[in-house]
Amino acid sequence: MARQKVELSDYERKRQENIAKTQALLRNLEMEAAEAGLAPTAKSAVSAKAKSKPKRPTPKKIKQEDVGPRRTSSRLKGIVADSETAKRKAEEEHAARREADKAKRQRISDSFNFSDIVVAGKGWDQSGNFLSIVGPAKPYERTFDVDDVTETTDKDLKALRERMNKLELWEDFEPNEIKITPERIYSIGMHPNSEKPLVFAGDKLGNLGICDCSQKVAEVKVEDDEDADVDGPSITTLKPHTRTIHTFQFSPHDSNALYSASYDSTVRKLDLAKGVAIEVYAPSDKNEDAPLSGLEISKDNANMLYFSTLDGRFGMYDMRTPSNKAAGFEILNLSEKKIGGFTLHPVQPHLLATASLDRTLKIWDLRKINGKEDWRLPALVGEHESRLSVSHAAWNSAGQVATASYDDTIKIHDFSNCSDWKVGTSLTDAEMKPAIVVPHNNQTGRWVTILRAQWQLHPQDGVQRFCIGNMNRFVDIYTAKGQQLAQLGGEGITAVPAVAKFHPTRDWVAAGTASGKLCLWM
Repeated sequence: MARQKVELSDYERKRQENIAKTQALLRNLEMEAAEAGLAPTAKSAVSAKAKSKPKRPTPKKIKQEDVGPRRTSSRLKGIVADSETAKRKAEEEHAARREADKAKRQRISDSFNFSDIVVAGKGWDQSGNFLSIVGPAKPYERTFDVDDVTETTDKDLKALRERMNKLELWEDFEPNEIKITPERIYSIGMHPNSEKPLVFAGDKLGNLGICDCSQKVAEVKVEDDEDADVDGPSITTLKPHTRTIHTFQFSPHDSNALYSASYDSTVRKLDLAKGVAIEVYAPSDKNEDAPLSGLEISKDNANMLYFSTLDGRFGMYDMRTPSNKAAGFEILNLSEKKIGGFTLHPVQPHLLATASLDRTLKIWDLRKINGKEDWRLPALVGEHESRLSVSHAAWNSAGQVATASYDDTIKIHDFSNCSDWKVGTSLTDAEMKPAIVVPHNNQTGRWVTILRAQWQLHPQDGVQRFCIGNMNRFVDIYTAKGQQLAQLGGEGITAVPAVAKFHPTRDWVAAGTASGKLCLWM
């Protein structure tokens, strides 16, 4: 049967005519755009299609606890929008949020019990806790290996290399299982106790992680329980500071006293036996922001504290004085730029070595301080300028200074005759030149803590040596003559162990990464 022709209504006919006119107009516009060179290219058309694709659902973030003031509904309170009351309410809420953010970073001068600042791990007991004896980077490419150990005719050097190369990672736990701090490690050290390895590490947010590395892994046989997971070691985390713990030191006079310097402008003394953390130094003005970049306790005086700041100042403070404005306090402007690190000579503590962003290593004599009240300086013994900034300057007991700088070198300066220096001694440029220059990749970038050469304080065999992180995910060990002894590595190291330090007397080396993980060789 023939299909009947459907007549269009006037409305439908008019609508289709309009559609046809619109399509003709669009075609004309496209042709004109093409002639004028304004037509979209194939690449932009492809990107437009790509943009139109549905986005993948973003992973859900772990909900963080909000400690700041909460916003409240004006409508439920009957406050009319755009009224004076609404504006005043918005201003008050904004001011409250700013105060809350400021409070998170504000230093706190009160003394802390360790039990009050434990944020993770087990609690702290008054009887000593961990101190008890009972119970361009090319990742993984070695530049020093076993074959290099035997390439020497020096029997003593060969024996020392063999001993250093026998150091192995903590066998009970892999580094990726040992998260000693929540954030990036800036400072690390080992307790002087020679009976057990006890590691401390300070991180970016003011946390101090403590790990007793004499712990043994739980004895779980894989064949008995294939699904059993081996947990990491037990770690206690304290939060004595509100910002980065840049440096800490165990007092040479009391191994139970740990002094820590922070970007929150304070120095705290942690009494490990009593379980308390007290503030021993802070600027007199509580609102003054003077981040600290180093500290040291005098070997001659248990009450004398030395510190450096990120704005180039150096402070000397007698902790027995009630106020830092008293006679026991003095601060000197040693540099117009950041002092990255300093040390005092272990035997001649009046000799100070500073490393600065101004590219210099400087040796100062604290026995003579000259100048006016606003700008006093100790006597400058000498200075050496590198091509780029110098990160740290470390004295050893033999009178040598090791520096690491961004010109990709480790420089060893020999001042072994410094015990003969009289007040007013001035060294020439030639005398300040390094005796040894070791090529070393120090390009840490933004996310890896700056590499620093750190001497072993009291080597029992009398051979001066230092360790430093390696961007290929190792730790290098060198002698004072620049001879490499070992390159420590192992399974489970997934990041650069940038912050490395020897135990004061034992052949133990601890190192920390940007992810808060601990590497320990024993």
